[in-house]
Amino acid sequence: MKRRVAREKSLQALYQIDIAKSNAEEAMESVLNGAPTDEYFKKLVKGITENREQLDGMIRDNLENWTLERLANIDRNLLRIAIYEMVHSEDVPVSVAMNEAIEIAKKFGDDQSSSFVNAVLSKVKVKSDS
Repeated sequence: MKRRVAREKSLQALYQIDIAKSNAEEAMESVLNGAPTDEYFKKLVKGITENREQLDGMIRDNLENWTLERLANIDRNLLRIAIYEMVHSEDVPVSVAMNEAIEIAKKFGDDQSSSFVNAVLSKVKVKSDS
């Protein structure tokens, strides 16, 4: 599975965890629908669920006039994926994590998702660079 597909499948699994209150294993199984699993996919879903408080804190710190709870589920989970990669994946350049999240937002989000995700991730990047 290519990393883009692993990110998209992770987004779908995280969406299920948020909406259906599934556990990570059930959500991953459901998303894969019988297809073989992928290590990067598993790393993302497990890493994000284990580090959710830290990731959500970083998102909250970089929102203006929004609360985490008011964010669209797709946008919130895309931010979690990208920030997880930016902070915890040494083999993924920050720019790649950001670009991937923006492209996936164009595919799965609404008309403003990609701009919104870009703005929040740019703020996270600036703070991590300083």
